[in-house]
Amino acid sequence: MVSVPTRRKQVGFAMGRGLSQRRACTLFAVARSALSYRSRKAARDTPVLARMRALAAEHPRYGYRRIRIFLEREGHKMSPGRAWRLWRAGGLQAPSGANQVWTNDFVFDHCANGQQLKCLTVADEWTKEGLAIEVARSIRSGRVIEVLSRLVSERGAPTYLRSDNGPEFVSQAVTNWIREMGIKTTLIDPGKPWQNAVGESFNGKFRDECLSLE
Repeated sequence: MVSVPTRRKQVGFAMGRGLSQRRACTLFAVARSALSYRSRKAARDTPVLARMRALAAEHPRYGYRRIRIFLEREGHKMSPGRAWRLWRAGGLQAPSGANQVWTNDFVFDHCANGQQLKCLTVADEWTKEGLAIEVARSIRSGRVIEVLSRLVSERGAPTYLRSDNGPEFVSQAVTNWIREMGIKTTLIDPGKPWQNAVGESFNGKFRDECLSLE
């Protein structure tokens, strides 16, 4: 059954194609008085969602549970269910199951002798599991493909692969491999780490609990 909001959109489309309001409402079984209805829930959620996005930008390593605590401290009544609904509505959490979205990124460090270490990290955004940490002095696109190919052979291909616009991730070789695997890509906008909250959180823990200690 088609929902009322969807039918209202259909009425608007039909009117845009020249149908009268009365005829369009009759055709899609929508009361004319309902065309001007505005959801009170949407009006109530809009400022909270804006604040949630701002907090996610300030704390890209935090998920919806910790952001919910900040919102409650500011006076926004927030159940776990509502926090999760708004988090997803704001596009801050994409997957709904394991192996749907993988995120990959680089973490840099140095040995005691000054030699650079480059670490490729891959994590599942739903399970938060670290799928791979590849460490070398240099990792180029060919090595990225090797790591991802191994993971796909073990787990199957994800629906989406999230990354930034780094040359290792957007090279022609990587782009061709992703296309051949039937994987869709979702790129992080420059300067917006909250679009990769899971990756930021995983990399932060990797640095705090491993690299900084060792």
